[in-house]
Amino acid sequence: MMSVMEARTKPNGFAGLRVLSLESRRAVEMAKLIATYGGNAMVAPSMREIPLESNKEAQSFTRALVAGSFDMVIFLTGVGTRALARVAETVCTRDEFVLALQRVPIVARGPKPVAALKELGVPVALAVPEPNTWRELLAALDGSRDTLPLGGKRVAVQEYGAPNAELLAGLTERGANVTQVPVYEWGLPENTAPLRQAAAALAGGEVDVALFTTSVQVVHLLKIAAEMNLQEAVRRAFARILVGSIGPVTSEELHAHGIAADFEPSHPKMGILVNEVAQRSSELLSRKRNGVSST
Repeated sequence: MMSVMEARTKPNGFAGLRVLSLESRRAVEMAKLIATYGGNAMVAPSMREIPLESNKEAQSFTRALVAGSFDMVIFLTGVGTRALARVAETVCTRDEFVLALQRVPIVARGPKPVAALKELGVPVALAVPEPNTWRELLAALDGSRDTLPLGGKRVAVQEYGAPNAELLAGLTERGANVTQVPVYEWGLPENTAPLRQAAAALAGGEVDVALFTTSVQVVHLLKIAAEMNLQEAVRRAFARILVGSIGPVTSEELHAHGIAADFEPSHPKMGILVNEVAQRSSELLSRKRNGVSST
């Protein structure tokens, strides 16, 4: 969090720009920060925590895994892997969950799930190379078909966020019997009106700067936009909006949805994000709207 001295460095950094944040738990603090730096704040809470016990699909997967009902498990994200482990502990002990995973071949899409599985003590049979998309995942499986065949196999796919339709179709085409395992830690807020207003504002060209402090905010904003038939309009709007991202994970989520992150702070802290974006907002926004920076 920034110091009082930092807050006074350049209080009018945003100079009246319209700044959108999707912060929830620290919404009031974020609004004050934006205002401190001279921004016109629009804060739309985008998420709420969901109890682990509400993850019914993940709980069912855990019971089936322990019972030996799967031949392969594919992990797509590090955060989802860790969340699934926490959900599993509502069904069995962590040791039982880990032992069940150790009995089947594990496929990990890139370094983040590999790291999360290493923390658990679960060996990875196949790590998908960069850029870690569904295409590389399927290609890696094709290259390992002798040791990791898919035909007739019961394959579970850990999901975090939206399902990957292309991956699921590719696995099914290769003969796998696929079970989706969505893991939820965050849901939409009880009151989605502010989020809907934010989507409408984006589509209407009423936002200059958007700040994202977690990848879930991206998913939920676009989910609401899709429900309002504004998803494409919102995506297009980001071509003229300065997009600040708290760090690489959030930037990757933005990129996955066709949105470029224009700025990441020197440290992944909310106060530093607002501070540093504010100081460079005029310059970066001008460059983006004049086609200097990539979109």
